[in-house]
Amino acid sequence: MRGPGASVLLGRALSAAAARHGCAVSVEEREATAWHSATFSGERLALALSAPAGVAWGGWLATIGDMDVALPGHLLADLCVTREVERDGRCHARIDALTVAQA
Repeated sequence: MRGPGASVLLGRALSAAAARHGCAVSVEEREATAWHSATFSGERLALALSAPAGVAWGGWLATIGDMDVALPGHLLADLCVTREVERDGRCHARIDALTVAQA
């Protein structure tokens, strides 16, 4: 039986990391697209996150590029915020990631 995919694992890891910073993050959408090169394969991930506006969100979001996230079966090669907006008292962000499948 196969476990959850990389996008689910990443969403869980980001939610847990945000909670440690006092920020309640919701994963609104997930998208995973397979990619392959001559030597590697993996997934391009995109997650849409939202949270109440505030200092906790901004502080946590600023740390995303430096996070060390464990994804069983995958190596996280890149993690970044590609879009951030505040609307109606909530902050919304798109997080993009690139994984490499572990052999």
